[in-house]
Amino acid sequence: MRLTGKKILTKLKLKETGHTKLLREIDQLISDLEDNDFHSFEELRSLRPDADRVHHEGFYFFNINIHRTLILVEIEANGEATIVWAENLQEYERIFKNNKAVIEKWLKNHGWVN
Repeated sequence: MRLTGKKILTKLKLKETGHTKLLREIDQLISDLEDNDFHSFEELRSLRPDADRVHHEGFYFFNINIHRTLILVEIEANGEATIVWAENLQEYERIFKNNKAVIEKWLKNHGWVN
């Protein structure tokens, strides 16, 4: 799978330089996305049980529990994935309020969905 938007993860990694476990987990997520093509949510969940579908147009949050970091990724049927957002749990709760309707509104406001 082709992965774009890695700059978001690079910024997060620079911010969290001292958390080596988190950095390894981010690298593992990148590897999992780049090395696989997912044709269903079940395939994705079998490899990444931390994936949660948050929008029917292919948006998923990955919960890196080691550091309570959430990463929002769009996975398209054409074999492309895009990192959309990444931050810690506190920012996730502040912005998205752990609510799929708020997530959808954020995606609309940022031009990711209509």
